[in-house]
Amino acid sequence: MQIDLLLLDVDGVLVRYQRAQRVLQLAHALDVPTQAVQAALYDSGLEAAHDDGTLDGPAYLERLALQLGRSVDVPAWIAARQAASHPQQAVLHRLERLQLPMAVLTNNGALMKQALPILLPELFPALQERVFCSADFGLRKPAPEVFLRTLETLGVAPAHTLFVDDLFANVRGARAAGLHAETVRDGRGLGKVLKRYAVR
Repeated sequence: MQIDLLLLDVDGVLVRYQRAQRVLQLAHALDVPTQAVQAALYDSGLEAAHDDGTLDGPAYLERLALQLGRSVDVPAWIAARQAASHPQQAVLHRLERLQLPMAVLTNNGALMKQALPILLPELFPALQERVFCSADFGLRKPAPEVFLRTLETLGVAPAHTLFVDDLFANVRGARAAGLHAETVRDGRGLGKVLKRYAVR
């Protein structure tokens, strides 16, 4: 089988993401209670609206600032995301050795594209122009359509794409779209998958 593209999830594969840490960091930076940040981001549906593309980055930050009564800029948002995103070094080391083209598909809002160069500085040069968020399509994984639209943009056939995600529901969605897909949560798991598909 010929694999022409490795399509990667971010949270749970490239980084370990801890939402509580993000809330804590943003609360500390803005000098507001953690409960206020939790309510503004998640309980209100604001984060979901950013992730599905209803709100772009500026509109999302403006709404967040309004809810918290504080100015929230992109660097502050990225700093909080960075505090909560711990790179999976064993995964990254394997990826950095690959010759195969890579891309990212993540259930996140538009600001994630600005955050990734900071979250993954060594890997990001291999991903430029190939970072896709749910907000780009108004669709979230595991919807098969989001995989098809990503690959259509890249000009790669589903049958020649290998997708890895930490959630089996997303793997199942990718398979329904015709991709090869496997669950991966760490460097060892990634190594096994790459070997199985003869990816170098």
